[in-house]
Amino acid sequence: MPFSFAMNAPYSKPVCLRVGAVSYLNTRPLIYGLTELAPHVELVLDLPSRLADGLGSGKLDVALIPSVEYFQSPEYSIVSDACIGCRGPVLSVKLLSRRPFAEIRTLALDEGSRTSAALVQILLNERFGIRPKLLPLPIDASYETAKADAVLIIGDRAIHPARGEFVAHWDLGDEWNRWAELPFVFAMWVARPGIDRDALAELEQALMTSRDSGVQHLDEIAEREAPGVGLTPAQCLRYLRDNLHFYLGSREQRGLERFRQKATELAMAPAETVIRRAAL
Repeated sequence: MPFSFAMNAPYSKPVCLRVGAVSYLNTRPLIYGLTELAPHVELVLDLPSRLADGLGSGKLDVALIPSVEYFQSPEYSIVSDACIGCRGPVLSVKLLSRRPFAEIRTLALDEGSRTSAALVQILLNERFGIRPKLLPLPIDASYETAKADAVLIIGDRAIHPARGEFVAHWDLGDEWNRWAELPFVFAMWVARPGIDRDALAELEQALMTSRDSGVQHLDEIAEREAPGVGLTPAQCLRYLRDNLHFYLGSREQRGLERFRQKATELAMAPAETVIRRAAL
């Protein structure tokens, strides 16, 4: 069935939505065939933090943004049950340390995702009662040369074995699931206020269909994307199939709320945030 946005009036032009998605491998199943399903969508691929900035400035209408960014505005709303989450090791979000975790005093944070930055601080505080001094790790910088006790790395480069003299490491998805006994949600589809409701409703259907189709074609996605991230197709498939979860179910929502509570306690999210779906 061809996809078309609702019309505001007879013979009016379809509503065009500017939609931002993460440029990492983990997003590929969520946008599988999306531009064909939603031809009036302008799809932009970028880093998670930049997508959040674009949504906040109005340059984007809907974006797959880090969950901690969603907490920053009470006007934002979730528009799909498609997400990037995990129910165990996530593989692509890691803390590498040159010292035992309890002795970490300085922490370099990958600037690509603010959710992972918040997550690592929550876990270090809960597990060891520490709040390290934070240092920036530029997106294109080599993490093994960072002048810090520990380094947070995310995305495609985190999937590979660590380089450098690190004595301890965490897979943050695994650590959260062990500590909270709940899944973790890294990113979800969020809309800014003021977007046409009919257009959002049809986009929601397209995002769900795209996700479902992507999950059914993980073999194809892995075969296509593996060379670009330095993995074999088999490694790529295992990551997409075994480490990621793409459905925002009831347990994921509970995990999201637990994350919101802990982020609020550490002043990384405003207390008035309420997790809500768009009224479509």
